[in-house]
Order: sequence, then C-alpha cells, then structure tokens
Amino acid sequence: MKLSRLIPATLLALGLLAGLAASALAQQSPDESVSPDITVREEEDRTIREYRVNGQLYAIEVQPEAGPSYYLVDDNGDGDFRRSDNERVVPPQWVLIAW
Repeated sequence: MKLSRLIPATLLALGLLAGLAASALAQQSPDESVSPDITVREEEDRTIREYRVNGQLYAIEVQPEAGPSYYLVDDNGDGDFRRSDNERVVPPQWVLIAW
C-alpha cells in the first residue's frame, strides 16, 4: 500500500473519531432543565414536600404551622439527610447511566 493513500485515510478516521467523541461528551453534559417531582403531604401540624429526580429522594421541605420552614437535604445520595435552613435546594445534575 502506498504511503500517500494511507495518510489521508488515517486523517479521515481520526477526524471521524474526534467527531464521535465530541458528540458523546455533549450528551453527557448536565441538563439545566431538570425539574423535580414534588410530593406534598399535609399532616396535623406541618406540611411536607418531598423532592425527587428520577425517583431518587434528595430533599424534604418541612413547613410547620408556626415558624419558618426547614429542609432536610441528601448531599451525596447516600440516604443520610442533614438539616439546612437555606431556601435554595439544588437538584442533583449528574448522570449515572444513560442509554
């Protein structure tokens, strides 16, 4: 095989691979339009809102009848919730598995 034919074919293959890699990386970027599913439960002395993304519970807002609301937040997805008085709850943006 001549070297003059091998170089353009190699460059073409590298270009195609680079294009495929770029499109794969673009698909893995976080979706900024993630909206959580919110479940609201009314109890005697408080209202509870549960925030889920893809079925994963990541935050709970507790609004007592008297007093300010507070949040229980699972920061890393391990099921341990910590109390937060911050009103801004950010849903997780990472992709674990995509098909």
